[in-house]
Amino acid sequence: MHPQIILPLFGLQAHTAMMFYIILCLGLFSYFVSKRLTMVPNNTAQSIVELLLEGIKNLVEETMGHHGKKYFPFIATLGLYILISNLIGLIPGLLPPTANLNTTAGLALVVFFATHIIGIKEHGLKYIKRFVGPVWWLAPLMIPIEVLGHLFRPVSLSLRLFGNMMGHELIIGILMLLAPFFVPVPVQMLGILVSFIQAFIFSLLATMYIGGALEEEH
Repeated sequence: MHPQIILPLFGLQAHTAMMFYIILCLGLFSYFVSKRLTMVPNNTAQSIVELLLEGIKNLVEETMGHHGKKYFPFIATLGLYILISNLIGLIPGLLPPTANLNTTAGLALVVFFATHIIGIKEHGLKYIKRFVGPVWWLAPLMIPIEVLGHLFRPVSLSLRLFGNMMGHELIIGILMLLAPFFVPVPVQMLGILVSFIQAFIFSLLATMYIGGALEEEH
């Protein structure tokens, strides 16, 4: 289904090896860019990074409010990793880790646990009250509904990202077989658009979930 990976896998599954390659590249890229930072960007890399981070910063502030500023690094790291993972599939001989359900499920579980850890950290045990409902006698009804609703979040997050990226990979493969000389450019443009949209949606939903956990219970 996927093209042969041109990088050594070291005995790992393809999506796992690609995940480590992306983490390594992002780490090295961040290190070298940080060494050349200037007040006024004078290189393309810094300008692109600042543009992306400014967009994520605005998203976090508008969704979480000022209380969410300290969680900006988490959302930014998550969003940039997903974006690069999506885009990497546009390079022949590589595949996006996000086209594998194991990767997207892992990312979704990170958001799930982070949401509730942050909620308990910010509100203490009072955070549990939001699962009970507005009045105590509704607890037998509200607790199962709330628990199922929260458990469905990682399922929805993982399947949405996986489905879109896997679907995009399949479409590229089919179109390349049908019209290998005419399709590449428009498909690549579509792939870039899909990659940005899916990274944005995942980051937005993660921000909304954490923002909900930060809200005071009324």
